Amino acid sequence: MPKKYTIEFIPAKQPIRELITKFGGQPNWISEPEWPLSKSTGKPMQFIGQFTLDPELFGGAPDRMAYLFMTNEEDAPTESTWEPNGGENAVIIQPGGNSMPTISSPNGPALQSWVETSRSVVGKLMGKPSKRVLEDCEFGVKLVSADDPEFLQEREFSKLSKEECEEYLLSLRGNKLGGTPEFIQGPEFPFPDSRKLLLQLDSGSVPFEINFGDAGVGYVFLSADGSQAKFLWQCG
Repeated sequence: MPKKYTIEFIPAKQPIRELITKFGGQPNWISEPEWPLSKSTGKPMQFIGQFTLDPELFGGAPDRMAYLFMTNEEDAPTESTWEPNGGENAVIIQPGGNSMPTISSPNGPALQSWVETSRSVVGKLMGKPSKRVLEDCEFGVKLVSADDPEFLQEREFSKLSKEECEEYLLSLRGNKLGGTPEFIQGPEFPFPDSRKLLLQLDSGSVPFEINFGDAGVGYVFLSADGSQAKFLWQCG
């Protein structure tokens, strides 16, 4: 059974500088910075998170990191960010050989979350509501080891009873590293020789603002040799 780590998000009280899995903030590069650029605008993409490539989960050599980026929705139409080869998202692996346009900048656009601003004393007395604004954010993670069922082809899935289908899909849901993907619109593996899931991210159950369409889910997949990774998202 494919092993996974379920993800619990923990707000960072101070910037995370270590080479560990995290979301938001600024990337902690293993080697020279490789900040990817949007194909449509030429601007730096938004940094979503970095993930340690645990050999036990993903194989390959130790001491590797994957860095996930996506063009901010203000800079490009949401529809264009879902494609694994559309140039509006990127997964940078270090050490690795990345081919897309990048700049050697250690910092760039950060992940954001909604926060309520404090009201002034006068505002409180007048009963004025507080405002919600977007601010840069950063989250560490708590990872819990578990197992997923094997991926079922459509023919195998169709043989399950209604109860078995619901149980199978429920077991695949959530935010996780590794495991088996739960596709919303049907199987979509960007590498013809690999089904290795690196990350599954449910936009409806994360503590930050990210646009994967209507209640969408994002997926990062690794190539068979682990030297490349691609991202895509699906929604209902």
